Amino acid sequence: MAYIVLIVFTGLSAGVVAKIRGNSFWIWFAIGFVLPFFGTVAALLYRRERDVPKRECPECHRPVAIHDQVCMNCGRDLEWLPDQAFAVR
Repeated sequence: MAYIVLIVFTGLSAGVVAKIRGNSFWIWFAIGFVLPFFGTVAALLYRRERDVPKRECPECHRPVAIHDQVCMNCGRDLEWLPDQAFAVR
């Protein structure tokens, strides 16, 4: 029973750390649940989604993460254009 409580709390800690850094709570909760202690450390070391460079979608003009190939708002397929890569931050 003590181990169950431990892994639930390590899952929560990984999820909360990830949420503060702008990442998905539930994905990091699962990682912290499966990998106690390592999940929280990994969440601390993982990139911040808020700090990822963005570019503007040519169709709907919303900011899209630079690593996305499809706009999550309108569904347009985005091409890699190095000169426009850091247009929107």
